[in-house]
Amino acid sequence: ERLAKMFDMWCLHIPVQDRTTFQGLVEHVERTVKSESSRAPDRPVYLVGESVGACIALAVAARNRDVDLVLVLVNPGTSFHRSQLQSLSALLDLVPDPFHSSTPQLLNFLTGNFMKMSPRFGGAGQALSEVASGLLPSLMYLADILPKESIVWKMKMLRTASSFVNSRLHAVKAQTLVVASGNDELLPSRDEAERLRGTLKKCRVRHFRDNGHKILLEDGFDLVTTIKGAGDYRRSRQTDYVLDFLPLSDDELEKAIDRDRLLTFATDPVMLSTLPDGKIVRGLAGLPRAGPVLLVGYHMLMGFELGPLVTGVLRSTGIHIRGLAHPFMFNESSDQLIPDSSNYDLHRIMGAVPVTAVNFYKLLSEKQFVLLYPGGAREALHRKGEEYRLFWPEQSEFVRMASRFGATIIPFGVVGEDDICDVSATSRVCYLALLFLMYRNNVFHLRCC
Repeated sequence: ERLAKMFDMWCLHIPVQDRTTFQGLVEHVERTVKSESSRAPDRPVYLVGESVGACIALAVAARNRDVDLVLVLVNPGTSFHRSQLQSLSALLDLVPDPFHSSTPQLLNFLTGNFMKMSPRFGGAGQALSEVASGLLPSLMYLADILPKESIVWKMKMLRTASSFVNSRLHAVKAQTLVVASGNDELLPSRDEAERLRGTLKKCRVRHFRDNGHKILLEDGFDLVTTIKGAGDYRRSRQTDYVLDFLPLSDDELEKAIDRDRLLTFATDPVMLSTLPDGKIVRGLAGLPRAGPVLLVGYHMLMGFELGPLVTGVLRSTGIHIRGLAHPFMFNESSDQLIPDSSNYDLHRIMGAVPVTAVNFYKLLSEKQFVLLYPGGAREALHRKGEEYRLFWPEQSEFVRMASRFGATIIPFGVVGEDDICDVSATSRVCYLALLFLMYRNNVFHLRCC
């Protein structure tokens, strides 16, 4: 349902008895892609494929380099020749009916792990659970709906697809997101994701350690959130982080709150605001309810105050603050330079944008609440003895931009975090003291001007 709100949805269905070749399926999808691209040339076409479907997506991209495509490859079948399925397919011809369905790896390949299946697919999960409760009836049932002939055909197609695509990866120019399950029982998806990242030119990878092969059906996985977090959602040829932003779902907000739950519990932050008459009150009664508004603040150590501030304002007032963040968080090279670039996904989901004059202008013109830290990363990584010191530029150009739109400027400060962190010498490594767990008087103070 969430995907349908973002895209015009098409689904490729391959009936059990269908014997269309891999080449035929690629041509079929290719015709649809070209038709949609010609109908809306300024909009990208997304191809989401799992296993052999990922091979189809890659083949279409290799054959249509002039079409604006975004590929989402879920546990791609390009690793077939290094998987358990390679040896399993060789033995399948020797297994008599109906026992071809009894092999654990093959059963997982056909149905997925129904114990992890999302309640959204509860009917299917319940049916499979009931099937598994009686082994012999389940084998007969699966043999009826998934005859060995069909399974052998699918295995051959996957082998052909893997060979075809691997010989053409150099021709793929499309923007690509690889979703890899760390607990994939059938394919070495984690290793394959890293191989594809090193082979494809524009490729991001997101690992999900505890998920299995049928991740799209498993509870706790949301494809929309994954696409948004990786920064791969766009409505036109170029990503517009301001206009392409989608409001948070309830689950996304809860995940953002959970990420800082320990910090919030340990510090018990208090928010104070100033009313128009100058009176300081507890809570956010002094915060304007209409934009454009610019919040300008000071970064505490490592910027730990950022999460509780944004989620706290959103929960208390319904106001969504859009942060101006370091461009490195949005750069594709960050995937190559840091071990896990998914740490920045939540910032993108929460609506952060690269700090540029153009993005600042767009946000204010859209009457948004904008969060700016003029001191940037240098302020967040301040050294010992630099507590509460501002590293702001001498020319505060943000004032000129805010005044152009008549925006309310709210300077704010954070007190407490720097007092409970011990920074060793001039190192940029933060050591949280045990006092951190007992300190419960962190204060956000917002003042309108």
